[in-house]
Amino acid sequence: MKVRDIMVAELVTLHVDEELSLASDIMNLARIRHLPIVEGERLVGIISQRDLFKASLASVMGYDYAETRDHLKSVSIRDAMVSKVITVEPDTEIQQAGRIMLEKKIGCLPVIEDGRLVGMVTETDILRCFVLHLEECLAGG
Repeated sequence: MKVRDIMVAELVTLHVDEELSLASDIMNLARIRHLPIVEGERLVGIISQRDLFKASLASVMGYDYAETRDHLKSVSIRDAMVSKVITVEPDTEIQQAGRIMLEKKIGCLPVIEDGRLVGMVTETDILRCFVLHLEECLAGG
């Protein structure tokens, strides 16, 4: 089975010059943990919840949500994103993608085809695939 079989192709992306507060709002509202950052169709970085937590140290110091959000408005995504992104291609085997995620301790892999971002595969996608496959095996014998 290939990454293309389980990846999410309809992605929310942000531009590198957006405010970090927008990333925070989208991630909270959509209940997602990773946002690809693009310039045109080219992937230039990724923002994760962990990156947001690092950027919003103010929240650790006892500030409320509004104060933390104001702080994030002053930070550009460019300043908080991870720019060295590990990616896979749509024809990558799911097992290989899972192995990469385990070894690199990352929660997602953007999927790139011909230099364009075409999808994303997350640890949840791989876990779902594993569970469904296991259920099929158990039901079949």
